[in-house]
Amino acid sequence: MAEPVRILPEDEHNAVTVSNVHPADWKNPEPAQRYNLVVVGAGTAGLVTAAGAAGLGAKVALVERHLLGGDCLNVGCVPSKAIIRSSRVAADIRIAREFGIHVDGVEVDFGAVMERMRRLRASISHHDSAKRFRELGVDLFLGEGRFTGPDTMEVEGKTLCFKKAVIATGARAAQLPIEGMAEAGYLTNETVFSLTERPRRLAVIGGGPIGCELAQTFQRLGCEVVLLHINAHILDREDGDAAEIIQQTFIREGIRLILECSIKRVERRGDEKIIHVEYQGKQDAVAVDEILVGAGRVPNVDNLDLEKAGVEYDKRTGVVVNDRLQTTNRRIFAAGDICLKYKFTHTADATARIVIQNALFLGSKKASALTIPWCTYTDPEIAHVGMYEKDAEEKGIQVDTFVKSLNEVDRAVLDGEAEGFVKVHVKKGTDQILGATIVARHAGDMISEISVAMAGNVGLGSIANVIHPYPTQAEAIKQAGDAYNRTRLTPFVKRLFGWWLARGL
Repeated sequence: MAEPVRILPEDEHNAVTVSNVHPADWKNPEPAQRYNLVVVGAGTAGLVTAAGAAGLGAKVALVERHLLGGDCLNVGCVPSKAIIRSSRVAADIRIAREFGIHVDGVEVDFGAVMERMRRLRASISHHDSAKRFRELGVDLFLGEGRFTGPDTMEVEGKTLCFKKAVIATGARAAQLPIEGMAEAGYLTNETVFSLTERPRRLAVIGGGPIGCELAQTFQRLGCEVVLLHINAHILDREDGDAAEIIQQTFIREGIRLILECSIKRVERRGDEKIIHVEYQGKQDAVAVDEILVGAGRVPNVDNLDLEKAGVEYDKRTGVVVNDRLQTTNRRIFAAGDICLKYKFTHTADATARIVIQNALFLGSKKASALTIPWCTYTDPEIAHVGMYEKDAEEKGIQVDTFVKSLNEVDRAVLDGEAEGFVKVHVKKGTDQILGATIVARHAGDMISEISVAMAGNVGLGSIANVIHPYPTQAEAIKQAGDAYNRTRLTPFVKRLFGWWLARGL
């Protein structure tokens, strides 16, 4: 019999979460003779696929070995954004004097911050609950699922026969092959949210989105954070101007950055963990209380017996799919992190919708047609959609770039959030938007306007003609459109206007 699923610490909030997303008393149903769709994995992609298909009348089975809700609910988006919010409050209080508000000191109750996160996660967990999906008409099987053939799967001794199947098993934190790391012990996104006491000194390995979000958060919550990154700049896959703003913010907030570094080994000395690192031609030993690894993710392809189903995969990149998200077994599709380059909750949701159409209704929807925005939830945030300038150059596309700095946007100045910008790339000589980057405190909310414009083939000039409320930070997008429209006023057009207006005098 499988061990009961636990989320640490075992308090009342986590008990509610577990009772929703992996109830201890759950009894798997008797399988139907055949399913229209068997979905393996109950993260975002799997849940959206199962609920959507069942709502359309399909007979659906959903298989999950651990927690419904996957990473997003349990160890990803939901808990991280909860503690990011607390850290922003602490940061705002520290600069309250700049707004004419005098506060004597900031005391962060780390245990209360984490308790709040667990309470809110529990309150949200019913959306992904076993009970809810049973009520939606989905046959939920909790346990390890393995393919036994091209159209069959076994779960806890029961065989599920399917017409179509979807692999949505997601991804997990990558393990780094660093000598002594496993013996010393370390945290990942899968364990860091179980902390109840604040580590005084925290090393974060990895300067990508996950590492940067959590490094800033824990620094603001009172940890002494050192961020170690293999490359010369944090967030080096982002727009360079955007990444530089975040790097300077980190330095200003007291995060120690060790860049272009190589971690040689880790050892434990009593309660300390010593990271032996080489950078800038010298060697150093960094002593910390905890290590958080946020450097990459790997797909969950193990223990599925994909070979028996005729599904091709790569242990580094995941399940191989075509543009319709179909695997090498024409009956089986994949969605979400298990097969996508862009491992975001919203892309998992979007690809699940593609799979429903293509698997059940002979659809021809293509993943390549998606307009995919994303956001790194540092403070300020970096949000992006479409191409970077370097992408356009690689494809031989000439672009015009329009930039509006937030220090020229009234609301951003009044909010004290003037560090940032809106940058929009259009195809040269047109207003066709190819991509955009926004750096602002709520850039993730702002980027959707540009995403909608791109998906609807609305040009930057047309955005300028849309009335935006004043004063808002989103006016920066409109002002970038105004900047484009001014380029249409060529010397010839200006002379023509002058001639016309002179006639009326």
